[in-house]
Amino acid sequence: MILVTGATGNVGAELVRALAEAEEPVRAMSRSGRAAGLPAGVEAVAGDLNRPETVRDALDGVRSLFLMPGYEGQRRILADARAAGVERVVLLSGKSAEVDDDNAVTRYLRAAESEVRASGLSWTFVRPVSFMSNALALADRIRKGDEVRVPFPGVRTADVDPYDIAQVTAHALRSAGHEGRVHTVTGPEALLPADRVRILGEVLGRDLHAVGLTDEEARTAMGAQLPAPYVDAFFRFFVDGILDESEVLPTVQDITGQAPRTFEQWARTHADAF
Repeated sequence: MILVTGATGNVGAELVRALAEAEEPVRAMSRSGRAAGLPAGVEAVAGDLNRPETVRDALDGVRSLFLMPGYEGQRRILADARAAGVERVVLLSGKSAEVDDDNAVTRYLRAAESEVRASGLSWTFVRPVSFMSNALALADRIRKGDEVRVPFPGVRTADVDPYDIAQVTAHALRSAGHEGRVHTVTGPEALLPADRVRILGEVLGRDLHAVGLTDEEARTAMGAQLPAPYVDAFFRFFVDGILDESEVLPTVQDITGQAPRTFEQWARTHADAF
């Protein structure tokens, strides 16, 4: 049995599908425990990673665990997993865990990785760069007009499709050879925000164009959606330039045997959301 936490999230939902297609026994955990939308044969369970006592029973019979970072109950969950006989844990982390900086994002990712390393379980870290699905935040602006205002207009990132993150994770959960390894996962091309807006326009049959926000405008806009320490972290990454997500890595191809999906492929798959 493989337990997938965060099973309704961008990566978790793709991972559940990937494992089910590989005919692996899957237990999908979400706060609601709803089975609606899950592939046939997947077991739905309710659990809250901030309340480890709600996760304990779901660990029964589990061989491999996919764990989301940043939750208060992680240390207890890892101890319970070891006691239950879980053999391996794959943690979803992020490339920003590599950065030597004490900001809110790197801090919680590094703390999560440290607890996994200390758990006594065989571990693998999957560190993606920014998700292609972050573009869904543009949907309301795109529905309102052709001018799309974007933060960090001069920053190139090799955004990755959550589908590809899930494919790499599925291999790490199912097969040997990933123990003690860190898989940094990127998409196949480094794009500017304006490139992604243009591609969305082509997919939607519209003449969309990006307008870059000033740093002050970006801070205000992001502050309406995120706590201030996280806004500060993104400014450290992309304004101060301490994080480079422009490098394209061969991880997806090397591990899965398939090229990572392009942003255009992601956009066509999710066009209805715009």
